[in-house]
Amino acid sequence: MVVSISDGDVPSWVQVDGVLERPIVKEDLERFLEHVRERERFLSENGLIGRSEAMQEVFETALEVAHTDVQVLLTGENGTGKDMLAKAIHNHSPRREGPFIPINCGAIPESLIESELFGYERGAFTGATGRRIGVFEAAHGGTIFLDEIGEMPLSAQVKLLRVLDERKIMRIGGREQISVDVRVIAATNRDLRQEVLEGNFRRDLYYRLKVVEIRIPPLRSHPEDIPLLVQAFVQEYIEEHDMPFGGISEDAMEVLMRYPWPGNVRELKNVVERMIVLSKGKRITASDVPQYLDERFEPSRNLPVATGKTPDQAERELIYRVLLEVRQELSEIKDLLLRRPEPLPYLPKEVEVIEEHVEEPEEIKTMEEMEKEMIQRALRHTGGNRRKAAKLLGIGERTLYRKLHKYGLS
Repeated sequence: MVVSISDGDVPSWVQVDGVLERPIVKEDLERFLEHVRERERFLSENGLIGRSEAMQEVFETALEVAHTDVQVLLTGENGTGKDMLAKAIHNHSPRREGPFIPINCGAIPESLIESELFGYERGAFTGATGRRIGVFEAAHGGTIFLDEIGEMPLSAQVKLLRVLDERKIMRIGGREQISVDVRVIAATNRDLRQEVLEGNFRRDLYYRLKVVEIRIPPLRSHPEDIPLLVQAFVQEYIEEHDMPFGGISEDAMEVLMRYPWPGNVRELKNVVERMIVLSKGKRITASDVPQYLDERFEPSRNLPVATGKTPDQAERELIYRVLLEVRQELSEIKDLLLRRPEPLPYLPKEVEVIEEHVEEPEEIKTMEEMEKEMIQRALRHTGGNRRKAAKLLGIGERTLYRKLHKYGLS
C-alpha cells in the first residue's frame, strides 16, 4: 500500500493508492486506510487486474455500488470482463451468500426466453409435462446477471420491466403472483441509447436498468495494464498445467502493448496461453509475437462509439464489403478458368468448363439494393432459415427481421 502525504497536487506518474493532504486527522486516516484495504481485497479476491486510471475508476465505482442494492448496467465491448465485474459486485454485496445466476439473453431463442426467466406450469404449452421454476425464482435472495441484454426481445422486455417494478413474477400458464427478491445486473456491448431511438429497446427499461452505469474501457485505451495482465495469465496457466515457459522479452511486451486488441482482455488471455503452449519453453521475442496475433478482426460493429457509425450503417457497410469480396473472388475464378481450357483436375469428368464472356453490368446498384440482394441470397442458401441466414450475414437475428420488414421480404 502506498499513500502520499501531500501539500498539493501529486504528479500523474506517481503510482499511489491514495492521497492525504495536511493536516491529517486520525479518524480520516483510519477511514482512508480501511477503504484502501477493502479495495485491495475486492480486487484480489475477484481476480480484477488494472492499475491504470481508467480501470481504477471502474473498480472504485463497482466497489461503491456493491454495498447497495441498485440495478447496475455494465457496458463495454466483447471481452472486456463484464461478467467478472458482475460476479465481483455480487461477491462483495450483502447478497453474497445468495445465488449468482448468469444468463445470456442472446443465446436463448426468442420463443424460450420468457419460460427461462419466469418458469412455467404443467400444461402451459406442448411439452410442458411438469412445473419448472425460472431464473428469477432460482435466484431469490441473490443476483441475476443478464448478459447481452440488448438482444432481449421486446415482449420479454415488457415483462422484465414489470418484475423490476413489482418484484413479482408469474409463471407461464400460472395464475399466482410469486414474490422474488433479486438484484439485477445487466450488461451489453451495444449502444442501448441508439437501440432505444431505433425502437429495439424500451426507454423505460433502459432507465430502470441504468440506475448506475459502469463503462468498461477497451484494452487498447489502457495498454499500461497489459504487462500486469500478461503476468497474471502466465502465472495462472503454468501453475494449472505445470508447463515450462521462458518468459516474454521487453521488446515483445512493447509489441503486445501496441496491438489494438479487438477481442480485448479475453483475446489477450488466449494469446498468452497460445504463446505458452507453442513456444515450448523458449523466451518470446518481438519477432515471435505476430504469429500469435490475429489482425483480421475489426472493432465491434455493435458499438457506434468505437466505429463512428450506427449499427445499421456498419451492417450495411459490412454486407457491401462482402459483396465486393464475392465479386472479386468470382472474377478471379473466371480468369482462372479462361486461362485453362482443359477441365480442372478436381472437377467431375462430366462437368465441362465452357468459356463464356460475361458482360459487366453497367448499372450501379445502391447500397440498399445490394443489401437486399445479399439478404435474399442468404435466405436461399439457408433454405429460408432466418437464424442461419443472420449468422451467415454476420448480423443479429432481430436485425435481420427488421430488414426483412424494411424490404418487404417474407
